[in-house]
Amino acid sequence: MARLTGWWDRRSDPARIELYTRSSFHLFALIELSALLGPMVQAHGPAGVKVVLSALVLVHAALCALLSARGLDWILSRRERPVRLLAAVVALSAGGALAAAMGHRAGAIPDGSQSAVVAVGLLAFGLGAAVLGVRGIRGMLSWLLGAVAGTALAAVLLGLDLSSCTALTLAVLITGASMVFTSGCSLWLVSVVWELDAAREAQAQLAVAEERLRFGRDLHDVMGRNLAVIALKSELAVQLARHGDPDAVEQMTEVQRIARESQREVREVVRGYRGADLAVELAGALSVLRAAGIDGQAHGDGGGGLPAQVQAALGWVVREATTNVLRHSEARSCTIRLTADASAVLSVDNDGVPEAAGTAAGTGAGTGLAGLAERLAALGGSLDTEVRSGVFRLTARVPLPGPPSTAEGTDGALVAADPRGAAV
Repeated sequence: MARLTGWWDRRSDPARIELYTRSSFHLFALIELSALLGPMVQAHGPAGVKVVLSALVLVHAALCALLSARGLDWILSRRERPVRLLAAVVALSAGGALAAAMGHRAGAIPDGSQSAVVAVGLLAFGLGAAVLGVRGIRGMLSWLLGAVAGTALAAVLLGLDLSSCTALTLAVLITGASMVFTSGCSLWLVSVVWELDAAREAQAQLAVAEERLRFGRDLHDVMGRNLAVIALKSELAVQLARHGDPDAVEQMTEVQRIARESQREVREVVRGYRGADLAVELAGALSVLRAAGIDGQAHGDGGGGLPAQVQAALGWVVREATTNVLRHSEARSCTIRLTADASAVLSVDNDGVPEAAGTAAGTGAGTGLAGLAERLAALGGSLDTEVRSGVFRLTARVPLPGPPSTAEGTDGALVAADPRGAAV
């Protein structure tokens, strides 16, 4: 079964919607053939006329299908506007409809209803494909009104009576409007879905950039002052050494001490142990998730009574898990749970993970998850991942030295302190 559905599971939701839309446009071509070739076969009249009109319908359906595919690519900014193909479809639609009407007028197609079906069908399906070559509602309405006006004018010039002119014009208006509305809504849906996907990708990139900026600020705070002190003391030691002052040794010893202290502080920054606050990380994660249109929720223990090093490690888990949700899934909801007993257990569940992709994601082979596993292993903890029914779960466990204190909200929900002082 996985082999049969893998081509579908590997696609993102926007790609699936686009594939469905493209299939619908190609289905219109088959509907046109079944709707228009039938009347041509059943029509009375010369066989040569029926063959010519049948060939015209076949070519028209093929060009409409091709214009639909290329027009959708143009709407999505993947190729240039198919101007020549658009002109060919418009010319063939108008010319074919006029040829069907003139065929009835000349007696080649005795049944007027059959020639009307062919004429209206060519114009309606041609409009459905032609709107993929324009942008905006005004452009689509212009095509529709132009086709209706052209039909009315042609009917008058061909000498049709008032009732026939009215019926033919209304038929083009109703069927054309239906095709324009269907194609326009499909285009709008595909465009909006891809725009939302691009917005979510941008949100994920912003979250990663924010994390990098935060790391850069921490590193600057640690190293900026220390490097300045090292530079000054090294310069002082050089001056003392030139004058043969034994205090130069003491200055270089101090430089050595500061360098070692800086090295230790940098390690603390890299490991996330410097000033990490689990409550702040949780509040930030929920804020970022909700900004990206994901239903972020948190439940369980508040984590305020956990040891600082445990909070720091779990804070990094929250950061990395949130980044992965934004970048590697199509999640609609994400739930963070924290419990503390003999061990502190933090789990992050998010949906929108295809089974095929989730199996690979659940291996934890990524560098981010590998780094988290190393942080937790330093505290005797572990990191596990699993995928079940399209839900990806990341679970971090850290053993606690003693009974932790708890800080639960009155409703049992996780209380995460917002940096501005508000509870989440």
